[in-house]
Amino acid sequence: MIIYPAIDLKDGKCVRLQQGNMDRVTVFNDDPASQARAFEAAGAAWLHIVDLNGAFEGRPVNGEVVERIIDAVKIPVQLGGGIRTEKGIEDWLDRGVTRVILGTVALKNPGLVRLACDRFSERVALGVDAKDGMVAVEGWAEVSKVTALELAGQLEDCGAAAIIYTDIGRDGVLRGPNIEATVKLASSVQTPVIASGGVSGAEDIKTLAAASSIAGAIIGRALYDGRVSLAEAIAAGSGNPMIKPC
Repeated sequence: MIIYPAIDLKDGKCVRLQQGNMDRVTVFNDDPASQARAFEAAGAAWLHIVDLNGAFEGRPVNGEVVERIIDAVKIPVQLGGGIRTEKGIEDWLDRGVTRVILGTVALKNPGLVRLACDRFSERVALGVDAKDGMVAVEGWAEVSKVTALELAGQLEDCGAAAIIYTDIGRDGVLRGPNIEATVKLASSVQTPVIASGGVSGAEDIKTLAAASSIAGAIIGRALYDGRVSLAEAIAAGSGNPMIKPC
């Protein structure tokens, strides 16, 4: 199972939110590029980056910071937050992002998702963020009437590289991931699923790794708070021999 250390960007800084609330923010590093280098040095195989300002404003905001991160490391980077046009997708891929994450447009413009997957194949991931099981978009400010399972099923045939499933209620509060919901979603699709939200330490990662349907886990606050080291997290996730790690 691949461990994705998270770098969430707000106003150019590396932060963590609680349950996606922009008013409940903790700044962990004023230099996100240095944080990226530290994760790479600690053994990260991927980086997970979210432009939080972009997610709320519907357009990339922290672009210069993302570019500095890309330039600072050699490992692949996946990026989400405010990427909602074909040009925007192509632009980020051209600028060195390995994989873009499409969240709001997955619900509001599935045709764009299909087009992107047709054009860029393994370089597109779907962001399925759920509040009480219902898909949330626009930086989690708007909750739809579509369930996470429904959205994942509707886009199962588009050929995305992965689905990143986030339980908003667990995000940033260290209560443990929603194992049941994540496994249920992963078992309902063939697309590899990456778990996000609530990972509090090595035991959570071991539990996720024990579910053979889960391909990866994103971890944020637990790393920044020192509850688990990245090396420990990687070791805890090593027990899941995915046929197609993503």
